[in-house]
This record gives sequence, structure tokens and C-alpha cells, in this order.
Amino acid sequence: MGPMNLHFDVRDIFRAPRLALSGKKIMIFLFGLISGWIAYWLLTYIALGLTGVSFASAWKEFGLYPCLYATGCGPWYAQVVYWIGIIVWFFTINLSCTAVARVTYKQLKGDEFYSSGDAWKYVKKHWHPVIFSSISIILIIAFFLIMAAIFSLVGKIPYVGEFLFALPYLFYFFGAVFTVYTLVVLINSFVYTPAIVSAYEEDTMGAVFQSYSLTWSQPWRIVLYHLVLLPITYLAVYIFGLFWYGGYKLINIVFGGDWFMSMGAKLSNIVGYATDIVIPKLCCVSCNMFPAAAADMPVTHSIAGVITAIFIFLLFTAIIGYGLSILSVGETLMFVIFKKKSDDDNLLERKDEEELAEEEEAEGEDSDVSSDEDENTAADTDEAGGSEDEK
Repeated sequence: MGPMNLHFDVRDIFRAPRLALSGKKIMIFLFGLISGWIAYWLLTYIALGLTGVSFASAWKEFGLYPCLYATGCGPWYAQVVYWIGIIVWFFTINLSCTAVARVTYKQLKGDEFYSSGDAWKYVKKHWHPVIFSSISIILIIAFFLIMAAIFSLVGKIPYVGEFLFALPYLFYFFGAVFTVYTLVVLINSFVYTPAIVSAYEEDTMGAVFQSYSLTWSQPWRIVLYHLVLLPITYLAVYIFGLFWYGGYKLINIVFGGDWFMSMGAKLSNIVGYATDIVIPKLCCVSCNMFPAAAADMPVTHSIAGVITAIFIFLLFTAIIGYGLSILSVGETLMFVIFKKKSDDDNLLERKDEEELAEEEEAEGEDSDVSSDEDENTAADTDEAGGSEDEK
């Protein structure tokens, strides 16, 4: 199957919701979101414990969605633990974006059978640029800020300092402009690095270079294409959520209706207890949209409610996963379009490393077969020669 026929313009962005509506892609994000959330949840409760808040009281107040700053800042070491959880969650999502971008890229090339397992193997091999490219850009910004601080200290030297500030002022100015530009590049690197690594197979330095190049060569397309991608993402997620909510309501109607053999109050207790766990208490709309659990319900209802809460939480996370899938597919399409526009490089016609490896393996097998045939031919020749000598 050949590559997908793209227009290589903004019209291709409208394909994102359809391409993203894939169980394979949503499951990748579901795995990434849950893995990152578990790390964030554990580290946040540890941080809350370091501030002196007990787990029982923290669970009663926050449940599945803890936040350190809701109880105050806390000591510095608690904040460090909390921010480690946020960073781990962020990079887990970033790695999931890379896996989905790889699946999307292979799909655009016509490979519909590229699996999520193959994508995660690719991410395991290429995770370094996904993480370290943004860190490298942060270090570039930090370098300029540190140099600015050093020159500021030099400027305090009596009599000489004012001249050391005034004479190289243009140098300071263009350094400041480059720092602001690099800050914009940093934002774009968060957005495009998964697509760069997946579709262009760049290392850390290559991903940094591509981030600078995209920001410089395609600024208006980046803005305009996102003005298309973000609204259609919102609309698609809204419709997806309506179908999810419709299925939820249908189950409640069928199992909890006022007719023969319905579960009645039992279903209200189970589903109400489950939604109390999953839906944040700050969402006051839950009082009208979801059933309410009885205060004195049996223990079996509570256990069934916890099990149901796990499935509702996964379904709720799948909605977020679909939204992230649309964004990831959209960014991959953008990168393919931008490379075609700027460098006239059709990435869908390039052979990626996996295709090259398959070709090398096939050539190696062919050479082995040829060598075996040559050996067999030589052996037959030797046997024939030996027979003539005997005669």
C-alpha cells in the first residue's frame, strides 16, 4: 500500500480527528497518561506527607487529584518532590506523543499494520532526544541569563562599569533578542520534537536544530495551522465525550429504570459511589448529572463502586487521550507539510531506519543463499573432477 495522498497544505489538518480516532493511538495515550498519573499521584501524596498532612485527610480532601499548593507551598523539599512528579508526568505524555507520532508517520506512508508495540520499541530506542532536546534549549537560555548576570555585576565597577555597559550595548541587545527567540523555540520544541524524532529520526542536536529551523522558517504557518487544529480538536473531543456520556446514561437507564428486574437503588449506590471517586468534588454539576449514593449503603456496594470507578476513570482518561491523539497527529501532519514546503523534502517517500534495516536483512539473506549456491556448485565441480581422475 502506497503513501497517503496529501495536499501538503492546511487542508490536511482536517484529517487529524479521523486519523486520531484509533484504538491503537488512544491506548498508547491511555497507557502514558495512567503511568504518568500514578507517578504524580504517589509523589504528590509523599510531598503532602512531608508537609505534615496525613494520607487519610489528604485523600478525604483531594482523592484522585491531589495538589500540593492547595494546602500551601510547604517546605522546599516537598516542592521538589511534587515538581518531580509533574515533570515525570509531562515527559511520559511526551513519550506517548512520540509513539503516536511514529504510528501516524508509518500510517501516512501506507503501513496500517505498524503496532503500538513497534512504536514503543522505537521510543525506547529514541527517547533521548525527546527529553534532552528541550533540556538543551533550556540550558541555552540559562547560559544567556547567567552571562547577563555576570555582565550586570561587571557594570557595578566604579567609573569603568558604566562604559562596559554602554559600549557593548548592541551586543547585549541582540543577545536579549536571541534569548526571547530561543524561548519561543523552546515552546515549539515541546510541540514538535515528538514529530521530529518520529518522522525525521533526529538525535538531540538534530531535534534542536529542527526546532530553531521551524520557528524561523514557518512562524505564520505554525500560528495559522494551530488556529485550525485547536478548534477542530475541541469539537471532536466534545462529540466524542457526548457519545461516551450517552453510553453511560444508557447503562443507567437500562439497569436502573423503574421496571421489572432493574437494579434500582443498588445501581444508584454503585454508580454514585464510583462517580464520587472519579469526578472532582469541585464539579458541582455532578449533583445533577450523576446518581447519588446512599450514606448507609452496604459494603458490597462500596466494593463494586470502587471497581466501577476504575473503569469510569479509564473511560474518562480515554477522552483526554483522544484529544491528545488529535494534537499529536496534527503536529505530525504539520511537520511533514513544513518539510515539504521549506526543503521540498517529501518525508513519505523517504526510507526510514526500519525499512533500511529490513532491506539490509533481505540483502544479507540473499547473499547467504548465493554463497550457499556457490559452495554447492564448487562441491559439485570438485566431485566431477575427482570422478574423472579416478577414471
